[in-house]
Amino acid sequence: MAWQALFTILIVMAIFLVIGVPISYAIAISSLAAILQSVPLDVAVLTAAQRTFVGMSKFSLTAIPFFILAGNLMNQGGIAKRIVDFVLAILGKLPGSLLVTNIGANALFGAISGSASAAAAAVGSMVREGEEEAGYDPAVSAATNAASAPSGLLIPPSNAMITYSLASGGTSVAALFLAGYVPGLIWAGACIIGALIIATRKGYKGQAGKFSWSNLGKATLAAIPALSLIVVVIGGIIGGIFTATEGSAIAVVYALILGVFYKNITVKSLWDATVEAAKMSGMVIFLIGVSNILGWVMAFTQIPQAISGALLGITDNQIILLLIMNVILLVAGTFMDVTPAILIFTPLFLPIVKGFGMHPVQFGLILIYNLCIGNITPPVGNTLFVAIKLGKTSLGKVMPHMLLYYAFILIGLMLVTYVPFFTLGLPMMSGLV
Repeated sequence: MAWQALFTILIVMAIFLVIGVPISYAIAISSLAAILQSVPLDVAVLTAAQRTFVGMSKFSLTAIPFFILAGNLMNQGGIAKRIVDFVLAILGKLPGSLLVTNIGANALFGAISGSASAAAAAVGSMVREGEEEAGYDPAVSAATNAASAPSGLLIPPSNAMITYSLASGGTSVAALFLAGYVPGLIWAGACIIGALIIATRKGYKGQAGKFSWSNLGKATLAAIPALSLIVVVIGGIIGGIFTATEGSAIAVVYALILGVFYKNITVKSLWDATVEAAKMSGMVIFLIGVSNILGWVMAFTQIPQAISGALLGITDNQIILLLIMNVILLVAGTFMDVTPAILIFTPLFLPIVKGFGMHPVQFGLILIYNLCIGNITPPVGNTLFVAIKLGKTSLGKVMPHMLLYYAFILIGLMLVTYVPFFTLGLPMMSGLV
């Protein structure tokens, strides 16, 4: 029954996605198609409606619309330029200084805004003019901008981690947030290594003159209000001062005050940011709700147990099992957004890794790291195409440079997968794991 249900889900979902049906409807309909083989229609529909309502009724979900709104306000609040200046003051002397600055600023702004595409658009537009004046190849600039933008999704606050917490049955959001810092820095560091190699090959120099503490001081003072958002919100959540939901509301108030202080938030822009956040939140939360149908169908038909048995039938070697999971997640990420993929693959793979002793926090970061790579891979990679459009170049010119970045990012994935300290070190030191 399990394999028949799984194949039904996959086939029906694939058909609906190919013809352009939204992923939330595809998940719900494919789940119903699978369960109808075992229960009557009236029971299936009633239970599915109940599961959807239960899935959307969790109080912790309130954090998602608040963090989305905070990110929207940050995008309009004049934050990107101050972050770019701050990172440039630190890294400006390195070869290909603007490429390296793009990477560092993407990591910081992506963490604040919660969107890889927003980071690529905001930061990329800030450094593009300087890169053009310095004679940088537009394809190199676009590749660097795209490759580094998802690193901020691993650095909290992160909606992907909140979604995983719900899908995994309540993994600590504070532990996930703290665990994300090192993988996020590994991703950014991998991109910096790639950028330095490209810069050396092409002869891109750093800024002329000596390092200036004065410039760094000015840039730091200008960036502190924006960077303090991470310290205030994440510090409060990890320190137990407030919950993730309360922290998300504080982030909105902080972002609004900052935008007004910088004179970049108007009544119209506030309204636009709120409407956009409402639209995005509606899609995400409805998706989480209907994924509860999928979870119920999987549990009823024992799909996770069947997949676990199949994988363990191939090998019981943990290294090979994790490698197989990584390949599956990388392939899935090229076709699916991060949120639906988390909701689908968490109940499939988490029981397997827990069976050989992996902590759910570590698996969560492996899962999110994998799926974030899908943001920068064709055919769906939204962040990649945003960077290409912004850089006024083409996919064919950008992809040769992306291959180098992919190589280093995948090395980072192997470190996150096989070295637990990189994900569990900080949570363990803080007593959260």
